[in-house]
Amino acid sequence: MKKIQLGIILGVIAGVIDVIPMLIQRLTLDANLSAFTFWIVSGFFIASSELKLKGVLKGLVISLILLVPLSFIIGWNNPTALIPIFIMNIVLGAGLGYLIERYGKNY
Repeated sequence: MKKIQLGIILGVIAGVIDVIPMLIQRLTLDANLSAFTFWIVSGFFIASSELKLKGVLKGLVISLILLVPLSFIIGWNNPTALIPIFIMNIVLGAGLGYLIERYGKNY
């Protein structure tokens, strides 16, 4: 499978994993959509990036960089909400990086 296609597919899966606890908490639709699309975009950028880093580290770095603008919006009203967001970002970002590097092929 092409690397970018795999990144988007895995991003969708990561988005679903991230949104499930948010649905249980009954968070707003905009928060759920933001988290879901964040992971699709992250998967795309991790797959298409030419950073010379191992997959886990690349996924971690890119997902954390993409989180920076969102963290200002989220943290402004509720700074404590950033703790679980950073934890999920570390786990899912590293996982995306690993899986994309392992199973993605460049064409």
